[in-house]
Amino acid sequence: MSRRPERSETPYVAPEDARRRAASRERVPIFIAVGIGFFILYLIQSILLPFLFSGIVGFLAAPLLTWCARRTGLPRWLFAALLFVLILAVILGAAYLVVPRMLSESRAMLSDFEPTLTSMLQQFLGDQSLQVLGEPLNPSELAHKLVSILRERLSQAGTLRMLAEWSIAGIFGFFLTLVLLFYCLAAAPQLGAGLLWLVPPLHRDATARIWARLDPVLRRYFLGVLVVVIYATGAAYVGLGLILGIRHAVLLAILTGLLEMIPVIGPITAAVIAGLVAVRYATGVDSIIEYAIYATVLRLSIDELLGPVVLGRAAHVHPVMVIFCFLAGGLLFGIPGVIMAIPVALGFKHSLALLYDEPV
Repeated sequence: MSRRPERSETPYVAPEDARRRAASRERVPIFIAVGIGFFILYLIQSILLPFLFSGIVGFLAAPLLTWCARRTGLPRWLFAALLFVLILAVILGAAYLVVPRMLSESRAMLSDFEPTLTSMLQQFLGDQSLQVLGEPLNPSELAHKLVSILRERLSQAGTLRMLAEWSIAGIFGFFLTLVLLFYCLAAAPQLGAGLLWLVPPLHRDATARIWARLDPVLRRYFLGVLVVVIYATGAAYVGLGLILGIRHAVLLAILTGLLEMIPVIGPITAAVIAGLVAVRYATGVDSIIEYAIYATVLRLSIDELLGPVVLGRAAHVHPVMVIFCFLAGGLLFGIPGVIMAIPVALGFKHSLALLYDEPV
């Protein structure tokens, strides 16, 4: 009597289920690789800024350079070199026109630091004295004490050595940024293809779809931030220097423009600093009211008029998330983390929207 062949115990698996299980198995090493990548970036955060700046400029200029090369038939690197020379000329021209004035105002502000600090403390304390380690100090005495401590701290050998190291690092970083900028302008497509190659083949199509959706959003965000910074710097100089006649207007205007890159917290900080300087040199209540009007108009013109137009709805992130991303990015990666906090949040937002097949 012949035995019937035993039935196989292996269950049937549909091809679609097999692909899903394979994709799930691949997600684990992807998550591990992403975690290792973030840890490496955390360890080398001190050298990220030149790469970040050069990468952003190369990313923004890539469509223009590609269009010029296709339209003329000339090599792309030629237009990259021309744009690099133009950017270098703008930087050097701005440095020639602005840096001497900014250094002059910085020296004046430092020489006038103690009276300015005294005036600020008087705005908060009035004529009252503050108990410091059991010793009553009025605003003038407290300002003198703080300036003496600061002067003693700056005169220490360790502080001077640290300032010298920062100066050398700044000079080296400037020239490194120029070298990286040329390569990012000339080879942006190759660099983008190399980053996509790092993604496992099974997930490259999904990554390409996410990037196709995210590319115009990030491009508009960075261009919008650049426009806002230029506008804020110019408007602050017109308002503070030409209209209100506040001292150190160039320095305050540049500070206002740079702090606009930090959402929510940056504009508030710039307004407070400029306000304290305005109060220091105010000739009466009218001067303070004029500054309040200037600050309100500047803020409304950016938040209600310029910001929505140049940034767009797609780049909107809730203020609570903005503050969290800003603090987390700054804590983990310093200045590069602050700059990339919102782009990373936008990346997560649009990636999840595409994966969930839901509107942004």
